[in-house]
Amino acid sequence: MQLHIGIDDTDSTKGGCTTYIAARLVEKLTSLGGVRFTDYPNIIRLNPNIPYKTRGNAAVALRVEIQRTLYDVVQETALDEIETGSHIGQKGTDPAVVILMGHPTPEIKQFSRKALCDVLSERDAVKLVRSSGASAAAYGTELGLVGALAAVGQTLTQDHTFELIAYRRKENCGSPRQVDEASVVRMDKMTSPQTFNNYDYENKRMLIAPHGPDPVLFGIRGENAEIVTEAFRMVEVREPVERWAVFRTNHGTDAHLRVLTENSEVKPNRPAVLRGVVSGRPNRIPGGHVFFDLSAIGRTFTCAAYEPTGQFRETIANLLLGDVVTVYGGVRESAKGRSVTINLEKILIHQLVDKVRIENPTCPVCGKRLKSAGRRQGYRCEKCSLKMPDSTKRTTTEMRPIGTGLYVPTPKAHRHLTKPLCRYGQEKVWDHHPAIGRWHRP
Repeated sequence: MQLHIGIDDTDSTKGGCTTYIAARLVEKLTSLGGVRFTDYPNIIRLNPNIPYKTRGNAAVALRVEIQRTLYDVVQETALDEIETGSHIGQKGTDPAVVILMGHPTPEIKQFSRKALCDVLSERDAVKLVRSSGASAAAYGTELGLVGALAAVGQTLTQDHTFELIAYRRKENCGSPRQVDEASVVRMDKMTSPQTFNNYDYENKRMLIAPHGPDPVLFGIRGENAEIVTEAFRMVEVREPVERWAVFRTNHGTDAHLRVLTENSEVKPNRPAVLRGVVSGRPNRIPGGHVFFDLSAIGRTFTCAAYEPTGQFRETIANLLLGDVVTVYGGVRESAKGRSVTINLEKILIHQLVDKVRIENPTCPVCGKRLKSAGRRQGYRCEKCSLKMPDSTKRTTTEMRPIGTGLYVPTPKAHRHLTKPLCRYGQEKVWDHHPAIGRWHRP
């Protein structure tokens, strides 16, 4: 019997991690006997623009084949782990689990697709859980059911990546992570581009280790399970690794930014993909943020590249009126609610206008730049007094400091779903190949 177990919203600002609960469940379910994993555990990143999400907005799905007699035991094991491992009672923490027998229905799959780019209600999730015959449990509000059900339905048949996550011992949570930065740089140079977003060279910052009180020690993302496992062995740590597991995920796939956005779809807290023309000159404000106006789908949108995006802002600052671009990002409502801003995640430049420089002519005698002698009176040279009544201004076309193509911010500013440049051309579909020999421990 096929089972899909979706879990969401188990963590809080004080700690916890839904992937850690999944890793513990992997150990417990494997030890039961009669349970076979039909996929790696899935990390499903959902709409990153949800205002009430925790940082990554991730849900987890476990997909197993079990003997029918084990259903109650598997369900009890999952519920027990969520009840003991979640931060139940903390503000904004609403853990939930959805268990589906068989395969996700078309309605559940559609719900999952919408969860990548829309704001869904717990009412819709509850209704769909009931109509599909799934079982579910929610602790606190039922908001966690949205992510748990979306994880069940998002089976990652299209482009996907892998992540090996190593976890800390409980007594070390909250203290600085003891991960050797030099070893991360060496690992990155040996495994990139098969692994990605390990280190931000522009900002000299290690990216694999988080900074909060959660149990994650570090995570390595890559194109297959073998390479992330190999990279894991290259990282030097000065604290014990309590456990590790390989996950299959939609990290780094741009799953939320697939098609051009229609006018009616440009709403706050949703992603947007808009092709248009630069209609307002880029403006840099205190703090280093850069803004420009884009005319698209009959409207004008303010687009923003914020300080953390690094050198990406220079690309935005060098746009000119008339440039044709496609912008990708999240829609944020203005403080007064009268307009929206597109927070840029990347930009594709299709066509650049010429940058024309207009200058007065030079004196043919001494070479000095001529000055205007007055309206319709030509020019005169201040150095040698030469007059040139019939001369005209000269125009030259300057080289633009940017070209056509795709531009993405520095890695430290990437959202989990953002596709790094090194992943273009490495897209793949899931062929259900067997898992590698060792993909979790214990």
